[in-house]
Amino acid sequence: MAPIVPGQNPRPGSPSAAQPPPHPGGRPPEGAGSAPPAGPRQAELPPAHRALSCVALPWVVLSAEHGQLTGQGLDGFYLSGRRLLSRCQLRIAGREPVAVQSRSVTAERVRFLSVVRTPGAQGPDPEVGVERLRDAEGIERITLRNSSPRPLRLPVEIALGTDLADLAAIAGGRTGPELSAGVHDSGMRWSTGDALAVVTAEPSPQSVLASAGLLRWEVELAPGGTHTIELRIRSDRPVRPVGKSGGGLPADTTADGDDPRVGPLLKGCVDDLRGLLLRAPGHPTDVIPAAGVPWRCGVAPAEALWTARMTLPLGTRLAAATLRLLARTQILAAGADFGRIPGPFRDAGPYLPPSCTGIEATLAFPAVLAEARRWGLPDQEVAELLPAAERCLHWLRSSAGPDGLLREQGPGGPQRAETQAHAHRAALLGADLLDDCGGRGGVGTGGVADPVAWREWATALRRTFREAFWIEDRAGGRPAAARTANGAQVPHLGGWAAHLLDTGLLGAGRFAPGLLDKVRAEQVARLLGGPAMDSGWGLRSLGAKEPGHNPFGHRAGAVRVHETAVAVAGLAAAGFEKEAGALLRGALDAAEAFGHRLPEMYAGEQRTAGGAPAPHPAACRPAALAAAAGIQLLTVLAGIRPDAPAGTVALAPMRSAPLGAVQFSGLRVAGEPFAVRVSRLGLGMVEEAAGRLQLGV
Repeated sequence: MAPIVPGQNPRPGSPSAAQPPPHPGGRPPEGAGSAPPAGPRQAELPPAHRALSCVALPWVVLSAEHGQLTGQGLDGFYLSGRRLLSRCQLRIAGREPVAVQSRSVTAERVRFLSVVRTPGAQGPDPEVGVERLRDAEGIERITLRNSSPRPLRLPVEIALGTDLADLAAIAGGRTGPELSAGVHDSGMRWSTGDALAVVTAEPSPQSVLASAGLLRWEVELAPGGTHTIELRIRSDRPVRPVGKSGGGLPADTTADGDDPRVGPLLKGCVDDLRGLLLRAPGHPTDVIPAAGVPWRCGVAPAEALWTARMTLPLGTRLAAATLRLLARTQILAAGADFGRIPGPFRDAGPYLPPSCTGIEATLAFPAVLAEARRWGLPDQEVAELLPAAERCLHWLRSSAGPDGLLREQGPGGPQRAETQAHAHRAALLGADLLDDCGGRGGVGTGGVADPVAWREWATALRRTFREAFWIEDRAGGRPAAARTANGAQVPHLGGWAAHLLDTGLLGAGRFAPGLLDKVRAEQVARLLGGPAMDSGWGLRSLGAKEPGHNPFGHRAGAVRVHETAVAVAGLAAAGFEKEAGALLRGALDAAEAFGHRLPEMYAGEQRTAGGAPAPHPAACRPAALAAAAGIQLLTVLAGIRPDAPAGTVALAPMRSAPLGAVQFSGLRVAGEPFAVRVSRLGLGMVEEAAGRLQLGV
């Protein structure tokens, strides 16, 4: 198996792919390729927002709400990006069932309910109910139930077909005709030079018409009787999804509270994340998150790290595996890029050139390692990853300018405010890590293992940032999004500003100081909580009053769930609970509208009475970072601040208790189960913890 190349956009479940599929409007998916070269206009992706998905990578099933696979658009059973079956159409007594309901049972299973009114029926009521349970692992169970008082004899047909197309070809509209089928065992078989698909049925059909792709049965149903047909879709290589074995996520994590939605949201997020887990090639015990379905089933470096960080309350295994994977990709050749983690470019909105996700991943690496250690990552694993963190810090020191600010790669690259926030966090949490663990230094690291020097560097960066990135105005001022190569400030306010409040967790339950002073942090909190940024469904990626605002724009106004989670956590930690609570409630309302399975983004249109959030037609759902964001949105209520090396855990719950009383169980701190309860008065109580942990202040 080929190694994973972080940042590429493989077909579903595939470890790597040469090129990402095209994206509408020229927007490259995050972590899905390099900056788009000049050339012909990219083809539009088929809309995915109405598709019901079953996901247990490397298996993916996509279908419309009626449940019939028509061979159109994205419909199909996919394995490692290959569409094994594109058409699966059921007819009973010569009629298509009438769809009445569809819903996701779990991330890997969807249930469709339909009815059939038989030709001899008396009155308008349908007599036959049809349940289709579709499982991501290539299984479909079709159950017919006779609700009439008389026995029925019904002809049942299932029409099958496939093109064995690759998802990239489907995305680009380059699929070919259906392939000719051959009879195989109790079903059919299709093959090309490099792909094979087989569908078998139980019970065996009474007739098979390969030329038309038809399986036929004569089904006899007694009054109240049922009959089940099971289809199994497979290729020439069996694969067991990672999530079937848990994937390092605890199976006993639950939430409950006054707000009945907290439990379903936590369950939905954990299910979605489990369905997106992959094994690292060559390291089968390491489980890592793919970015999202259907377009981004590879590993996006920065997003994988943020996903691991936001899910630390569920344990450190995902973080450790992700850190190890990215450490193996780190650039070790001498030169300006030594220590950097490779990553593709991505769109940065209407006012800035594409940014490098590798820079973001490089700056996130030491911060995630430091926080994972606080949550209980074993010392031996920390020690193994520490040299890679030091190399990341070496890259930061060698790449920052004389003023301490980082520029984006490329000639005349801007200095982005968000990047400076990541750099500041990396320096302070890196210093904390080096202080406790001791630096190993070594050839090529340039002696970066001095925690005192990193704290001094961060202090200087704070001074520079406050002078260079703050724009004074009559409304109290605002941070600049970036500075251009000639020093001009880019004034447009967006969701990126939430990262200025995300300072990172130190020891003894303390948060690191931020780039902003108290007065400016309070102003940013007001801006994030204002109607220009808070859509009522979450935080907009670009303020509604900014020129170029587009409620469906990926970084031009859409709500990106993880930015909302970053804002809620940062606001709550800084004491701005009114703004944090409003954003949290809006995101929870949006999650309910999406069936507690959050997409990576949705429209940033202003909420109105009786309205609902509008889906983005190209958004991945499920998406790992959105699922992780949902977990963080909930756990921030408890304010868990562990320091496993010191044997303590502190609680700083949201005193305003915006969702009322809430209780979490099956979390993990120091590798052991952890349960916490927050009362309606905002008081926290630990109900279960490792025996060696003491409750801190």
